[in-house]
Amino acid sequence: MLKYLISATELLITAAVISGLILGYMKLSYNNLAGKIAAFTGVCAGILGAGIMAYLKNFTKLIDTMIANFIVFSISLGMLVIFFIFAALRRKLPRAGTLVSLIALTAVLAAALFYALPDFIGYPVTIWLNENGVFSTNVLFKNIGAVLGGILMLVTCIAVRAGAVRLSRNAAFVIMTVALTSNAVRQLMVMVNVLISKRWVKSNTFLFNIAKFSTNHSEVFLYVTIGIALLVPIGLLIKSVRAKEPYDNPAQKRKIKKKYIVIRRWATTVVSCLAVSVICMTAVKAYVNKPVELSPVEHAPEADGNICVPFEMVEDGHLHRFGYNTESGKEIRFIVIKKPNSSSYGIGLDACDICGETGYYEKDGQVVCKLCDVVMNINTIGFKGGCNPIVIDYKIENGTIYVPISGLLEHESEFKGRM
Repeated sequence: MLKYLISATELLITAAVISGLILGYMKLSYNNLAGKIAAFTGVCAGILGAGIMAYLKNFTKLIDTMIANFIVFSISLGMLVIFFIFAALRRKLPRAGTLVSLIALTAVLAAALFYALPDFIGYPVTIWLNENGVFSTNVLFKNIGAVLGGILMLVTCIAVRAGAVRLSRNAAFVIMTVALTSNAVRQLMVMVNVLISKRWVKSNTFLFNIAKFSTNHSEVFLYVTIGIALLVPIGLLIKSVRAKEPYDNPAQKRKIKKKYIVIRRWATTVVSCLAVSVICMTAVKAYVNKPVELSPVEHAPEADGNICVPFEMVEDGHLHRFGYNTESGKEIRFIVIKKPNSSSYGIGLDACDICGETGYYEKDGQVVCKLCDVVMNINTIGFKGGCNPIVIDYKIENGTIYVPISGLLEHESEFKGRM
């Protein structure tokens, strides 16, 4: 649950802040029917496009994500440049400047949503594919985590938009410009990474360092975006403190007082949403990702080219890990667990085709993949599919599980060394 809450927060925070700032600025600068239509069009186009992209990414092989992102970023950056040019020309060319800048800003808004939402929309499919069943508590909790992250980001967007609307037009423009510029820098770095990865340009030290930074420090831009968003409540608080509006009677005074109470409330809401987001991406993420200690590898005797595991060692229903040390110094591990309400055993390699040799651990009577946190159906351990342990040869005779060493050696490449 927490994993998907964190993932949704990291995935959507940039789009939430940028969308809120753009929608707020549209309200201030294009406060007419055209502005409302543009805001509605940008949001709807972004969500609809993201839904189509989510379908194509999850159910077809038509989409190369890197190329798709490159195209989206190219369009977004081009529209951003056009917006800045025509926004500056609005005084000299009122009609053309207003219309073109509004269209360009609408495209930037749609692109931000189009980029961020497909993976979020695809979470139910991703969760379902990583689980052994659709109707399970684990699937429910993971979806709840994703929904809570989405709600948090929606509230953040609404709060940022409401705060931006209560700023001056110039202040809203400056904050939005800083946020869009920061996001443009990130997009350019990602585009450089795509150019190098696809070998569309010849790499050099400068381009390689840019690509490396964008890959290894992507979270930096998330915190920069959050920092920029904090300028909204700061601006609101400054405005409320400096406010000295004249009034002619007590009713007007109460109305003015109420207005600034609302301003402070929206400022508090923005700060609260951003604070929860930071907590999710730091403290909660550290808690979720804290290292899991795997159970120690138990010793089982070897005889006639087999690892021999007596039933007495594994009949308690808990997960047991055994290993064989190869001549090259690798430890090939396998797991054994007695299946619930059964006399049979789940036996497989302590590794899977998807996550490699990270291994499995037991939690609350369930077997969990250490890397992806997927819960195994214990009754399916020993069968191929999903994140289940890699199937290995074994036989059961006279109360003992015999695992051929030759069969383990076939999977030596799955293990890098001793854990």
